Amino acid sequence: MWRVVLLNDDYTTMDFVVFVLRKLFGKTCEEAEKLMLEVHQTGRGIAGVYVKDVAESLAARAMHLAKDNGFPFRCLVERQE
Repeated sequence: MWRVVLLNDDYTTMDFVVFVLRKLFGKTCEEAEKLMLEVHQTGRGIAGVYVKDVAESLAARAMHLAKDNGFPFRCLVERQE
């Protein structure tokens, strides 16, 4: 299994991160806000764990959505150990 890891930056808004978590990763408002704060405070957070193809697709969609909205938001796909 593979995890999608969201990375913090100084430019992407907290609201946008919550939006991505809700729209692409199916999080509730409460879950998205909690994870967004974790990313903000620790520099990273796990959006979810998926099979490789799904994880890569979600990460690519999230970064494409960020680019379309003018944000440098990044996420990684890492093997779940």
